Order: sequence, then C-alpha cells, then structure tokens
Amino acid sequence: LPRYFIGVLDKDSGQMEVYNAEIFNMQPLLSEREGSKVKFRVQVKQRVLWVGGWKCWIQCKVSLVQKCVLICFSFAQVDLCIEAFGTSKQKRALNSRRMNAVDNDTVKTAMTKAAANIIDAKGVTALLQDVAQDDVQNISIFLPPCNEDADKPENVYKFEDILSPAEYEALRVPAAVFVNITPEEIAKKTENKSHCSFVLEQLKFLPDDEKTRDHKARCLWFLDTLIKFSYLTMIKKKHPVGPECPQIISRKLRRNFTSLTYNNGSVQNLVSASMKAKITAYVIALALHINNFQTDLTILQNDMKLQESRMMDIAKAMRLKVSKAKGLLGLENDQNHKLGTLSLPLPVQKASRSQRKRRKI
Repeated sequence: LPRYFIGVLDKDSGQMEVYNAEIFNMQPLLSEREGSKVKFRVQVKQRVLWVGGWKCWIQCKVSLVQKCVLICFSFAQVDLCIEAFGTSKQKRALNSRRMNAVDNDTVKTAMTKAAANIIDAKGVTALLQDVAQDDVQNISIFLPPCNEDADKPENVYKFEDILSPAEYEALRVPAAVFVNITPEEIAKKTENKSHCSFVLEQLKFLPDDEKTRDHKARCLWFLDTLIKFSYLTMIKKKHPVGPECPQIISRKLRRNFTSLTYNNGSVQNLVSASMKAKITAYVIALALHINNFQTDLTILQNDMKLQESRMMDIAKAMRLKVSKAKGLLGLENDQNHKLGTLSLPLPVQKASRSQRKRRKI
C-alpha cells in the first residue's frame, strides 16, 4: 500500500517540513435543524485535508494534536468546488442536476390541483369503478384468454390457447414415456418423486383407448414440465427442463413464462413472481381439460409450492367455483381439499380480500 505525505514549505527559509498524511473518505450527514447544510465530521491530523472526495483544499490552522472538527458546507459551496476542481464527469452531473431541478412545493401543488380536478370531473364512485376495472385488466394479463360468451366449459379456456397444434404435435415423442408406462414404473416414479403428485396420480388412470391415452399423456407431460419450470429463477441453460424437451416447447416457456431482466452485463430470462402466477393459471386450465373441468386445487397448490390464499386468488380470478372436499388422492384425511369447477354461467368476478381491505383503509 502507498504512503502519503504533506510538505509544508517555509517561504522565508526555503526549507520544507514533511508530515505523514492520510486520505479520508467522508459521507454527508444531513441535519434536521440545518436541512440546507451538509455536515462533514473529520479527524484533523494535518494542515491540508481531502474533503468529501472533492479536490478542495481546506486550510486548517490546527496543530498536530488530534482534534475532532465539524466543518459545514452548503450545497451551493460544494457546487462551487465542483465547478472549480471537479472532473468532467462531475461537472456534467452537476449541469444535469441543475437542469432537472424542480421545486418540490410546485410539484405537490400541481399534483393536488390535478387530483382535485379529476375528482370534480368524474366523481369518487366513477373513480372507484375505474380502479376495479384496472385490477381486472391487470389480472387478465397473466391468465389464459377467457371466452366469457362460451356455450361449453371447454370453450372458456380453449385448448388451442394453451398448446398450439405445432406444440401439441411436438409433445408426441417425449410423452411416449407416459403412453407406455407400466404400474411398476409408476410405483418407482412415485417412490423417487420424479414427477409432481398430480401427474403421478393421473398416470394411474390412463384410458385404454389409444387416441385418448396419447392425448392425456401429452397433456400430463406438458403440465409436469410447466410445474418444473416454475421452480426455476434465472434461466441460464439452453435446455432448462432437460434435453428431452422439444425446442419449440423450450421457446414457448422462455417467451411466454419469463420476463427479461438485465443482470451482470447481459439480458437474462427471469421467472418472476408474476410469471409464476401466470404458470399457475395455465397449469389450472390444463388440469381442467384433463379432469373434465373439475380439479383438486390442493394437489396443484402443493405441487406448485404456493400458499393456499395465492392459489385461491388465481382460481377465483379464473372464474372457478371453489368447494371443499376431504381426503382425496392420498393426502392426509384431515386435510381439507379445495375443488375448482369450471361451469356455466361463469360467476361474477370479485376483488380479492386484500384488495377490499386496501380500499377500505
């Protein structure tokens, strides 16, 4: 590490005295009583100090005895130091700050006046209705496309909106493992927990008809892939859920169920909380198609590792009728299961309890 010295030149004798020196890194301390001042508390050991990182020489008529001195600079004085001694980058930042400076009182007055004008023009009731409509629209962004005028349950959340024909065809090869699975293999997979509970339970009841069996196997394979994908956080691998996943499915997962973020100098795909909610909604919709439009939400909740309140909010946003049942599909007998049923006519969408609480407050 380098050492620093300060030389004090005696102009009369022409001799210089050298003293050990230290460089201080100081942070501004705002005072409540002096809001317009920035306080620097420094330990004075030499006659010349670096203050706050600026090249600002402070002449301190203090002996070498250590003292604690309080030096105050106003923002204007610091700006003058930047103008005189600052780097080009610091000067550009100062000019930008001055150009963008706006009086806080002016902004608050303008906002208050604008809010008052809106309330006078629309009224409180109309504004609350707009907020409720915005909540519905924000929720619908993360849900599969919903056809409220559907004449059949299968047309509310159309299968083609979950899996396109090309994606469905691509699942034929990986889903062949489920089509030809034996009871022994199911028992082994259950012991190893290689798949989620919902899929393992449904594999026990695959239909005998070849076409129907293949269709259900493809749906179960994609549902299991969706749930595994929801466990991830940052997508870094080319095949995040395994090399057996078709490329068209991997692209679908990245494009539809991740959000772009900038991290470590590059753009990456992130499975955020909102994207996990979207995955949950598509898992529920697919499970409804698999189970004749009634599914055990508790099983899916446990597989997705979600809180019950979160699962219920998503199910109700999807306009499902939620009912209670006990001891289904091998879980504990004392655990209450929640069944989600998609039936017509669709129930009226209501705000969640948390939203009602916020509005009441």
